Amino acid sequence: MEFLNNLLWGSESLWGGGVAHSVLILALAIAFGTALGKIKIAGVSLGVTGILFVGIALGHFGLNINEHLLHFMKEFGLILFVYSIGLQVGPSFFSSFREGGMKLNSLAAIVVLLGVGTTIALHYITGLPITTMVGVMSGAVTNTPGLGAAQQAYSDISGGMDASDLATGYAVAYPLGVIGAILTLLLLRHVLKINTKQEELDASAGADAHKHQNTSRVSLQVTNPAIEGMHLADLHKLLLREFVVSRICHEGSDPELVDAHTILHVGDKLLIVASPEDADALLAVVGPRVEMNWQDISKDMISRRIVITKPELNGRRLSDLQIRSTCGVTITRVNRAGIDFLAAGNLQLQLGDRVTVVGPELSVKQAEKRLGNSLKRLDHPNLISIFIGVALGVILGSIPFHFPGIPQPVKLGLAGGPLIVAILIGRYGPQYKMVTFTTISANLMLREVGISLFLAGVGLGAGESFVPTIVNGGYMWILYGALITVLPLLLAGIIGRVCFKLNYYTLIGVLSGSSTNPPALAFSSEQTSTDAPAVGYATVYPLAMFMRVLMAQLLILIFA
Repeated sequence: MEFLNNLLWGSESLWGGGVAHSVLILALAIAFGTALGKIKIAGVSLGVTGILFVGIALGHFGLNINEHLLHFMKEFGLILFVYSIGLQVGPSFFSSFREGGMKLNSLAAIVVLLGVGTTIALHYITGLPITTMVGVMSGAVTNTPGLGAAQQAYSDISGGMDASDLATGYAVAYPLGVIGAILTLLLLRHVLKINTKQEELDASAGADAHKHQNTSRVSLQVTNPAIEGMHLADLHKLLLREFVVSRICHEGSDPELVDAHTILHVGDKLLIVASPEDADALLAVVGPRVEMNWQDISKDMISRRIVITKPELNGRRLSDLQIRSTCGVTITRVNRAGIDFLAAGNLQLQLGDRVTVVGPELSVKQAEKRLGNSLKRLDHPNLISIFIGVALGVILGSIPFHFPGIPQPVKLGLAGGPLIVAILIGRYGPQYKMVTFTTISANLMLREVGISLFLAGVGLGAGESFVPTIVNGGYMWILYGALITVLPLLLAGIIGRVCFKLNYYTLIGVLSGSSTNPPALAFSSEQTSTDAPAVGYATVYPLAMFMRVLMAQLLILIFA
């Protein structure tokens, strides 16, 4: 019996109660919390946040671990979590601001700032400490990194102390943060009087600003006499548009690959890959769209996706490979982190990129040897870049920045520093020959382990004060969280529809992304057969995550 007592409640003779005790408590919180998060009620589940609630329950009944060890595990878990997020969104972070993406990100920024404004207003109206309101705000928008950033900022200005009401506010507001976001999206459908059938057709046609992120294949016929006898390279200079010609079919001939010196003739049929806007420009200048079944008439040519796995190709420009002259194939697209990029000559390759190669089968096999396509090589984790990045992130997060009017220096902290470094490394690392690729499964494992340790630590630390706080008026925090959830989404939804003229399905994807709310995205995606919600979510998620982490810290530093 004494053995079981020491294992569950720790032994006073051992630091922190003992290693076995600490590991057992963390393992129980994470295992049972994950199981709780999988339970669905009305189609909604807590997800990974179930760990937080199990941690609170264990802490309430006295099953806790040493506060110094708890603090370390919590912060280390947070670093792993935000760093893996930064690596994932890094390649697409800056490209998300181009063209139509700027409009969507502007709307996401409006959502974040409205939420911050509502939080500040409630802070003054209710008289609640800013730590409580920031915790409620983070829970209301289901943003765990923001909670971690706020806790770290408070720890910096208080000499290492934790604010338990941050975690309590987060836990109280989180459930309605998930449900409230979904109900607001449904409310917007009625407030805006959405014709779902028409919106579905518009989304399928790619009528919104997000369509620039995709590439499309278009078959067209050369009918403009001015192009007769022109080299393909000259057509590029004339149009000043980005496009790749996958194949050409001269009249009376079989389809063949092209290069910069290919001569165009009236009547030629081209298969081009371009963004929808650039494709429209080509159709206006070169000739009309035609129906062509290239697969049937190009029997000696195949199209295959090849994964870049040779480390020496990391950071190389596509034009440097001279893949057309050395292998006899054409690269038309490059897929990176789920986003298709046009195979422009100045595009820098990264390990893990999936390139679409077109050519004869033997030539494609030769290109496959040149590019790698060895998935086993990708399975090996690149720990050097991960931990160098973590070290740089910790250094950056520890640098104080002084701003006029703020008594305490602002630090990016252990959430903001690693997040920014990870985004920069994910985007620019390959240019400096740094291998930043991690498989989706490896990234997800790193992220889940990190967030599990963080939430378990937060829950265990807040467990002792959770119930007394709720009993003594904390139940009102649920209402405040609901206001922070609903008001920004409702106002931004009306702005996005009336002012930005966004398609409804794109709009609800953007609102879900600006709340960094995966359950809301899952709900949005179930409403349509198109990928408009997912594209909208992915476009604004990086900026929204960055802003929420930064704003949570600024609120603590300015008002605490």
